[in-house]
Amino acid sequence: MSATRVKICGVTRLGDAELAAELGAWSVGMVFYEGSRRRCSLAEAEAIGAALHRRAELAGVFVNAPLEEVARISERVGLTLIQLHGEEGPAFCAEVARRTGARTIKAVSVKGLFSVHDLERFHTDFHLLDGYAPGLRGGTGHRFDWSLVSARRSTLPLIVSGGLDADGVAAAIDATSPYAVDVSSGVESAPGVKDHERMRAFFEAVEARVA
Repeated sequence: MSATRVKICGVTRLGDAELAAELGAWSVGMVFYEGSRRRCSLAEAEAIGAALHRRAELAGVFVNAPLEEVARISERVGLTLIQLHGEEGPAFCAEVARRTGARTIKAVSVKGLFSVHDLERFHTDFHLLDGYAPGLRGGTGHRFDWSLVSARRSTLPLIVSGGLDADGVAAAIDATSPYAVDVSSGVESAPGVKDHERMRAFFEAVEARVA
């Protein structure tokens, strides 16, 4: 079994980002959506980008943001992954990839089987399935029905998110065989503030699953 990668998302502090990289995170995610309690300031994102350059994938999370804004932040921070978590269409996702040179993740909050099927329209670099909670875009703390993953036809790498923590991530990996697992609220002491012991426990749980 190949190792499942870890994406630590909703990072707002340089120290949390550096620990994630030290623990072996595949990606560190910063949210640039005004409606998020985990929104990362541009200044802190630039510091994170400078510190983690070539150490981890730098992901920026956007929700229905204008293309110019995505491109501007991507250049300033040095993003290597751009996660689109709104109602962006396939053409917009393709244009983001062209303008920024970053790889793209199309994310959906799973409401049912139709959500999984709808994601097939997107020929991005990765697909992300997240839990659904009204009014929230990521960081919901809610799991989706992992059995729905079996209905996927796409061969694109899958990232699984939503309600994951050290206690439940092994079951998520068993059920979905993802390329990566994405955690935010499950390793926090407060929105945007990562709990370092919970982070360590999460990585240990993922590593134990494939040992």
